[in-house]
Amino acid sequence: MAAAGGLRGACGLHVSAFTPCMCVYPRSRIEVLADPKPLFCQASSPTLVWGNQETIWTLSPGAMTARPSARTLYLCKPKKDFTKYGRSCRPVIGGNPLLAKYGYPSERLLRLSEPKKYLPAYLEQRSRETPEWPVSLAAQNYNASKRILQLAQPKRLHPDFMPPREVPTEVSSLAVSANASARVQKLAEPLIREMTCCSTHTKPGIVMSTVSRSSRKVIASPRTIELSKPKQLHPKFTPPRDPEWPVTKAAKRAVATDRTLKLAEPCSRPRMGLTALDPDAFRVKERALKAVCTPRIEKLAQPIQR
Repeated sequence: MAAAGGLRGACGLHVSAFTPCMCVYPRSRIEVLADPKPLFCQASSPTLVWGNQETIWTLSPGAMTARPSARTLYLCKPKKDFTKYGRSCRPVIGGNPLLAKYGYPSERLLRLSEPKKYLPAYLEQRSRETPEWPVSLAAQNYNASKRILQLAQPKRLHPDFMPPREVPTEVSSLAVSANASARVQKLAEPLIREMTCCSTHTKPGIVMSTVSRSSRKVIASPRTIELSKPKQLHPKFTPPRDPEWPVTKAAKRAVATDRTLKLAEPCSRPRMGLTALDPDAFRVKERALKAVCTPRIEKLAQPIQR
C-alpha cells in the first residue's frame, strides 16, 4: 500500500509504475488540439473586411512619400472600356460576339435596320392605298370542302428520310487559327506536268507548231471539201421519242377485244415446287433390274484408258 501510495503524482493514481499516465482533468489532449490558433496580427491590425480599399498593415512614411517610376504609372492605368462602342477589340475565334451581350446597337446599325421605303412612282401606279384589302362576307363564311382541307395539309416527310448528320469531327480553335508553314504551302501547290501531246520539233517556248505561209494560201480541191463534210444521217432515221407523250381521247375510251385480253395474260408455267416433282422419276423398273448386258454394252461401259 505504501508503494502504491508513493506512486501518486500530479496526474492522479497509477495502477503500476510501467503503465502510461492517464490524466483525469476535464480537458483532454484532443480538446486542446481542437482549439483554433490565435491570430498574431489581431492585436496590431484592425478587423479585415473583404472588399474595402484599406491595407492590412499601416504604411510606413517612406512608402507614403515615395515617387513612382514611369513604368509604375503606366501599369496603374485602368483598361479602356470598349463595350460602349458596341463591340470588343479583343480578337475572338469565329467572329465578333453578339451585340446583345455587350450593349445596344450603334446608330449605323439602327439606320440599316430600317425597312426600305417605296419609290414615288410605285405608289402612284399601285391600285390600293395599303397592301391590305377587304375580304368579302362570302369568303369569310365559306366552308372548305374535304378536298381543299386535304390539299391544305403540309407535305409530310418521306418514311426513309434521314435528317442531316452531325459533323463527325469538330475543328479545334488551334487548328482554325494555325498558320501553315513554308513546307506545307510548298506541298499544297499543284503538280505541274510537261505537255507531251505537242510536236517535239517545236521550240521550247512554243506550245504548238506554226503553220507555214504556203499551207495558208493553198486552195482545197473539191474532193477535199467533200471529204471534210460530216457524215449525214440516214434519210429514214427517226430521232428518239420523248418518254412522255399525250394520249389521245380515242385510246382512253377504247375497249380491248377478247384477243387482246388473251394476249395480255402472263405466260403460265408449271410450278417448280416440291409438289410438282415426280416421285417415280428415279425409280428403276423390274425388267431393267433383271436385264442382262450384252458383250457390246459391257465393252462400251469400260472407261477409256489414257
